[in-house]
Amino acid sequence: MRQSVATELRAVLGQLLRRLRTDAVRPTSQLAVLSRLDRNGPQTTSGLAAAERMRPQSMAEIVAELQGDGLVERRPDAADRRSLLVELTQEGRDFIRRERRRREDWLSQAIAEEFTPHEQAVLAEAVALLRRLAELD
Repeated sequence: MRQSVATELRAVLGQLLRRLRTDAVRPTSQLAVLSRLDRNGPQTTSGLAAAERMRPQSMAEIVAELQGDGLVERRPDAADRRSLLVELTQEGRDFIRRERRRREDWLSQAIAEEFTPHEQAVLAEAVALLRRLAELD
């Protein structure tokens, strides 16, 4: 039984994530970096790469694209002048907040229109369980 729940959960979460990504104006990897910077503040490129579990060279390309589009900037780290920190510009903060709002609006509307109050309560309980699962090492 545990394996079938794991298989179904993986498949359903994948479907939901793909649905939330439809209409996205940027690649998922860029959205992940913008979101991480918004949640956690400035970070080095290598720190971002480790957090996103990707090669530093790949992260450097993503950061360069985002910087070229004016969504992030690099600045010297006050604690270690040899390092550069990547941080969101105001344009980057505005962009990621609009993108989140767009996704959350769709999800909120879908839940309100398609689920009964009881089902909505079950979803709310499931969120806490999924959060615990996501935080496991």
